[in-house]
Amino acid sequence: MTASQKTSSAIAGTAPARVLDIGCGVNKTPGAIGMDVNPRTAADVIHDLDDLPYPFSDDLFDEVIGRHVIEHVRDPMAVMCELHRITRPGGLVKLVAPHWTNPDFATDLTHRNHLNSYSFRNLTDDRAVFPFYTDVRFRQLRVKVTLLNLWKLTGLEFLINLDERFPSLRFIRKFWEQYLNAIARGKEIHFELEVVKKAPA
Repeated sequence: MTASQKTSSAIAGTAPARVLDIGCGVNKTPGAIGMDVNPRTAADVIHDLDDLPYPFSDDLFDEVIGRHVIEHVRDPMAVMCELHRITRPGGLVKLVAPHWTNPDFATDLTHRNHLNSYSFRNLTDDRAVFPFYTDVRFRQLRVKVTLLNLWKLTGLEFLINLDERFPSLRFIRKFWEQYLNAIARGKEIHFELEVVKKAPA
């Protein structure tokens, strides 16, 4: 695409989304800028996620994708604050991680952080339990859990994700995560978080 085509595209409102794939490994999201600490990956930027700040300006990205990354970082709160900084207001942060009940979690010694459906409550604008941890806020648009195949076939995965369409049924997921997790283990958890920023005074 030529410079004039890019300009025309931006004017028409069809400019391609600026996407960052953190910890991209060798399977970088097509069209994204990849960032990884390992130079043997498909990364465009070689940088450690635990080394803050990241080499990007404020509000640069429309979307940040992190697949099986957040469970590895030393300080997930600091990383989330940094992703908030580099993503524009209304932009999205999409994360996938092992659910905390995944029996394979312990097979990787670099795993540090267990996540469940409520892991980001202190960063969400409507259900912050300890809002004094940080001023950074997200709106949790989606959280979906996948189960190990045996339990997926029983329909349990469908039931615990019903709250995506019917928020009043959130108690089903909570009941599973608190009482049934020793029997019906989770596999992955998917988060979609919208960046919320206050307008400049």
